[in-house]
Amino acid sequence: MCLAVPGKILTKENIGGVEVGQVQFGAITRQVALGFVPEAEVGDYVMVHVGFAISRVDAEEAQRTYELLEQLGALEEELGPEEAVAAFLKN
Repeated sequence: MCLAVPGKILTKENIGGVEVGQVQFGAITRQVALGFVPEAEVGDYVMVHVGFAISRVDAEEAQRTYELLEQLGALEEELGPEEAVAAFLKN
């Protein structure tokens, strides 16, 4: 299963012709390529998949996604990863 995770852009800069930013995912910060979302600015939330921001989302959507991911984590602890994913996709 492929998963995109929301994060908040903390910084944005051009490195060697590539737009990148430091993006915060809770307590973790990672460098992310921002080329697919040129409209995204510092303070915006983006969905990130394998180091690439693939879309911009509002803060409410980011929060809903965090909550769903937390629920999936709780289900995974109880059911195991495969069963948790199946249960999550039913909702």
